[in-house]
Amino acid sequence: MLLKGRVAVISGAASPRGIGLATARMFAAHGARVVILDLDEKASQAAAASIGPEHLGFACDVTSPESCRKAIERTIAATGVIDVLVNNAGITQPVKFVDLTPEDWRRIMAVNLDGVFNLSQAVVPHMRARRSGSIACMSSVSAQRGGGIFGGPHYSSAKAGVLGLAKAMARELGAYNIRVNCVAPGLIQTDITGGKLTPEMKIEIRKGIPLDRLGDADDVAGAFLFLAADISSYLTGTVIDVNGGMHIH
Repeated sequence: MLLKGRVAVISGAASPRGIGLATARMFAAHGARVVILDLDEKASQAAAASIGPEHLGFACDVTSPESCRKAIERTIAATGVIDVLVNNAGITQPVKFVDLTPEDWRRIMAVNLDGVFNLSQAVVPHMRARRSGSIACMSSVSAQRGGGIFGGPHYSSAKAGVLGLAKAMARELGAYNIRVNCVAPGLIQTDITGGKLTPEMKIEIRKGIPLDRLGDADDVAGAFLFLAADISSYLTGTVIDVNGGMHIH
């Protein structure tokens, strides 16, 4: 029970086949009380209830600082503490650089990068007062390679921004015993990729993966579990690649 007695907040975790809900399930299995944040409160509550009656679900729009502040306040009121934050909420868009519009750019940045900033800034004062906390942020192999399969240049830019922001936070918050790390998944089979990968595409993609398989949501959830638990207590400012060897650097 790596997270016994801990309270973990996970954003963007209401999707049935998503990494967020897989992480919530794994955290709960290791003793955590989980709070799921997503745009729709009913969906968040249903996802939390699917794990167990002690878990909670609240509405939160990560692009809104006020919405993040309210979600964190509600969580603390209900649970008393927040030990772990997983910044998982994200969206993508497959579009070429020359076809990007300013609206596309702002929308992807708002969720993937601003969302990490907004939710982290809402929870850090609580963690700083307790002098304890673990924040894990979702980046992507797309940030490291300059592009992926389903994300455009704005997605790569946002996820690269997450890496820089998390490292800067790790430097500043280490004095308060708050650890900040990133997970950078490769191609993971979730709702985002569901229906878009043909059998031929899967075969071709696997040629570039030394472990010869596509990733599952639990593969990424395991990395988040490691970063949330005390077994990683001397890790901060790190990036864990979860890509089967797709990007070895």
